[in-house]
Amino acid sequence: MQNIKDKVVAVTGASVGIGKAIAIKLAEHGVKVVLGARNTEPLEKVVEKIKRNGGEAVCTKTDVRNTADLVQLVNVTVTRYGKLDVIVNNAGVARLSRIDELDTDGWDNMIDSNIKGVLYGMAAAIPVFKKQQSGHIVNIISTSGINIVPMQGVYAGTKNAIRTIAEAFRQESDGSIRITGISPGYIKTDFAAKSVKTAEMKTAISKTVEELAISPEAIADAVIYAISQPKDVEVGDIVIRPARQN
Repeated sequence: MQNIKDKVVAVTGASVGIGKAIAIKLAEHGVKVVLGARNTEPLEKVVEKIKRNGGEAVCTKTDVRNTADLVQLVNVTVTRYGKLDVIVNNAGVARLSRIDELDTDGWDNMIDSNIKGVLYGMAAAIPVFKKQQSGHIVNIISTSGINIVPMQGVYAGTKNAIRTIAEAFRQESDGSIRITGISPGYIKTDFAAKSVKTAEMKTAISKTVEELAISPEAIADAVIYAISQPKDVEVGDIVIRPARQN
């Protein structure tokens, strides 16, 4: 873990859930974190918590659907700390439904957040990484897409798009910029319950999460593992799910 002390890491979707856990745990290990999310009130509370615990953090309002917001996140990071070592593209949304329900608004939202949002994060960070001749992209993906199931067709498609894009980038990179994909299964957050429309489905998913899910800190540990490796080691893909998850 000594390898990550004093690193500078930007995290999107850092106000709740997995992103919040990543930010807090990184700060506990001496990482300077710059946090982005759409909702500034809970985001500022995360920063306050990190500072109370002796960590260093700042935040800026970030909607990953807007490329200018990602540029702003990176600019704030470099202005404040003089560099950017890692960007964690964590922000994303899920709108689960049958494809023949034709939820085109939900499709657009997932494509804009889960695909374009990651690409915009990469586009903002890569020029800085090239100038530094070092950097690390960490994309929080999903076990959706690894295991294809009904109701998750478009959501899984957005996640598999990121897997494809990341592998292409890995092959194009000269190794100075590393890229890692981390795919969580059921995690103890309200992300899954927010992804469905009906009260019945929300209840069913909430029950599954309660009985099966693991802590978001498990994903934070995976991020720490990936970014703590020596510069000549790239951790490509990590899948983390409950041991009992199918």
